[in-house]
Amino acid sequence: MDRLHLMAVFVAVGEEESFAGGARRLGMSPPAVTRAISALETRLGVKLLQRTTRHVRVTEAGQRYLDDARRIINECDEADEAAGGINAAPRGVLTVTAPVMFGRLYVTPGIVDYLQRFPDVTVSALFLDRVVNLVEEGIDVAVRIGPLPDSSMRAIPVGKVRRVLCTSPAYLAQHGIPQTPADLARHTIVAAASVSPSVEWRFGPQDSPSTVKLKPRLTVTSNDAAIEAVRNDLGITRLMSYQIASHLVSGELKTVLADFETDPMPIHVLHRESKYGSAKVRSFIDLMVDRLRADTHLN
Repeated sequence: MDRLHLMAVFVAVGEEESFAGGARRLGMSPPAVTRAISALETRLGVKLLQRTTRHVRVTEAGQRYLDDARRIINECDEADEAAGGINAAPRGVLTVTAPVMFGRLYVTPGIVDYLQRFPDVTVSALFLDRVVNLVEEGIDVAVRIGPLPDSSMRAIPVGKVRRVLCTSPAYLAQHGIPQTPADLARHTIVAAASVSPSVEWRFGPQDSPSTVKLKPRLTVTSNDAAIEAVRNDLGITRLMSYQIASHLVSGELKTVLADFETDPMPIHVLHRESKYGSAKVRSFIDLMVDRLRADTHLN
């Protein structure tokens, strides 16, 4: 059997965790899928899948091969597309990931613009407040906030954001403006767990930071909830600057202790290294980079 075909069958079964599911995905019969996996394991001389009566799981060797097979299939698809010419129209499925609130505020408008320009592309957007492995989860493009670890990904800088403390003008009028981080101990604190999971807030530059231990009166698990609480004059919270940009412009919220902020965090658009450039990925990256770099709230 063709080696690339065997890889594709293995990827389908491994991702579906089912021979029947892999067969449905590929439009093949279950016996044909079983034969393909058996032929691949025989060729490699290693067990790739652990079978039970209810589940199919990849082995340790199978997981490594699954990651490599995904990459190889993706590069083959991109090579086929590149052969059609640099000006080939984008088509196919594009998978994008970004943090939840950043995705809603900044990435979704770009996706809408992109889909309106390129009718032959469909987009799957995963907005998650966790780091997604692009290779393991089959992601084409990611937007990341914060320092990047060394990796094989290509990273394009598009802007910066800051951690800021904010509250409503009415709260400041009633309780006064904190002049130093230590003054926060006398204020009502709202903590957003997704941004500030502890009750210790850090201030100052990266090379000489200071921390302040605080006891929040309200702890919430979403940034939207923290914003709503301080908009209603409850207290002071700490969020990313982009999350409250519109509220600062409208005057609903004001920042405090700006002189004590930590260093800004970079924003990057990431994509997988490739010898070839997929038209759908190239065109989306070009559009998104231009949009983010042009946004005054991010630069």
